[in-house]
Amino acid sequence: MDPKRQVKLNDGHFIPVLGFGTYAPPELWLTSLRQELVRPALEKSLKTLQLGYVDLYIIHFPLAVKPGEELYPKDENGKLIADSVDLCHTWEALEKCKDAGLTKSIGVSNFNHKQLERILNKPGLKYKPVCNQVECHPYLNQKKLLDFCKSHDIVLVAYAALGSQRLKEWVNLDLPVLLEDPVLCAIAKKHKQTPALVALRYQIQRGVVVLAKSYNKKRIKENIQVFDFELTPEDMKAIDGINRNIRYYEFLLGINHPEYPFLEEY
Repeated sequence: MDPKRQVKLNDGHFIPVLGFGTYAPPELWLTSLRQELVRPALEKSLKTLQLGYVDLYIIHFPLAVKPGEELYPKDENGKLIADSVDLCHTWEALEKCKDAGLTKSIGVSNFNHKQLERILNKPGLKYKPVCNQVECHPYLNQKKLLDFCKSHDIVLVAYAALGSQRLKEWVNLDLPVLLEDPVLCAIAKKHKQTPALVALRYQIQRGVVVLAKSYNKKRIKENIQVFDFELTPEDMKAIDGINRNIRYYEFLLGINHPEYPFLEEY
């Protein structure tokens, strides 16, 4: 693979700077964060995928809920039932999965800098997270979190890099449509590209890995064109300027727990 199209992780492995097609790493779900449940959860995923190992395994969310078959276990009031789990212990279990050869790399998702620091400052830490996968796009550019991750050699991976798919079940449809932003549209017109490609190129030039998940073959082919042009410093500054700290995916999970301030911007 072209060196310009991949990023070296802190454990020596590599990751594409653009996640093509339906690529997404398997994730450790909220109900399996207890230390003793981590490896069985990964082994179950491997069996489903018919693989002996995965390239990357990540903690989906810094929130533990009651273990069991239900993805979202709730009480009689419709609130998620929290589980008391030390994420440092969860991380130790992931390290053992890596040592066992079940995954090449391990990382996290939706962590803020405080939660990352808990892992990084853990006594006896063997492996740092290679990545932190978070919502990130020009309306939520995550600059402080990006700077923090870079300072610790952790790759920031952006999901919802084009805003959202506007599904009412997941997002607030009253929020502005990212790809209709006049600044993005003007820069796209100047480069004879689409606003989507400009949004993707912006992330790549910032050192952010992008998950541009799509099931549309035409769109996947178009996404590859992100490597055919470059934004100017003026373009980058203009896009920096449209940050609004808008989060499309609010994760309104109906839980109130002091251990999980997971919607902090930084």
